[in-house]
Amino acid sequence: MLDWNLHCAQMPEPLAISCFIITKNEADRLQRTLQSVLGLVEQIVVVDSGSTDQTVAIAKLENATVLHKNWQGFGPQKRFAEDQCTHDWVLNLDADEVLTTELADEIRSLFANGPPKMSGVRFRQTTVYPQQQTPRLWADSHNYIRLYDRTKMRFSASPSHDAVDPGRHKILQLRHPALHYSWRSLSHLTSKYDAYTDLQAATFTRKSPIILYFRLLTEFPVHFIKTYLFRRHITGGRHGLAVSFVIARARWRRIKKLLQTTKQSLQ
Repeated sequence: MLDWNLHCAQMPEPLAISCFIITKNEADRLQRTLQSVLGLVEQIVVVDSGSTDQTVAIAKLENATVLHKNWQGFGPQKRFAEDQCTHDWVLNLDADEVLTTELADEIRSLFANGPPKMSGVRFRQTTVYPQQQTPRLWADSHNYIRLYDRTKMRFSASPSHDAVDPGRHKILQLRHPALHYSWRSLSHLTSKYDAYTDLQAATFTRKSPIILYFRLLTEFPVHFIKTYLFRRHITGGRHGLAVSFVIARARWRRIKKLLQTTKQSLQ
């Protein structure tokens, strides 16, 4: 029989890291994300912007600190979450991202002798298709700073720019990725891009109408080729082809929205 006291003594202590996540209606995905950091970090902060499903209840069930803040854009929302953390070292995850065991072990090794010398850490977020548990062959990924000392760097304050500003600080690249379950279906992917491009159009820096008219002609084919070939959705079969079409169309619609906003600003 397992000696429980011995078992507890062998379990590694959580790291002096706060993990923060912003949410809205993520009940179907959040629990897996939260469970991937349990035992790794000392604090989990969930900042919710008005979920109407079981998101808040699930977060509390996993012992997260849950706070409400009305949506103000990606940057302001994440900066608010940073401020609620008790530790200077913070780990940011989206509600559709899951740490792999290998990545969690790599983070633990990084803090084996105290906080790392680098002020920020970057790791990849590898795309996993809906109804799949693992990435496709040569799956695309993003590569963002997600673990960092918030006294040295923070998220940009931009409502539409969702990234940490590292300043002049050096960033460490980790080897292992997180898994990114980015969309639930093609219709969900379409609605995500529509909402994001609406936000970009509302907060854009004015551009020349001539340049926008030119991009209106080139945006769809350029981004279809970029997504299908260079981001390797070609390995995703018919779903990869459909994804490439949805993303290229969304980028074209973004230019159309920017052009409309530019015309209105010049009137």
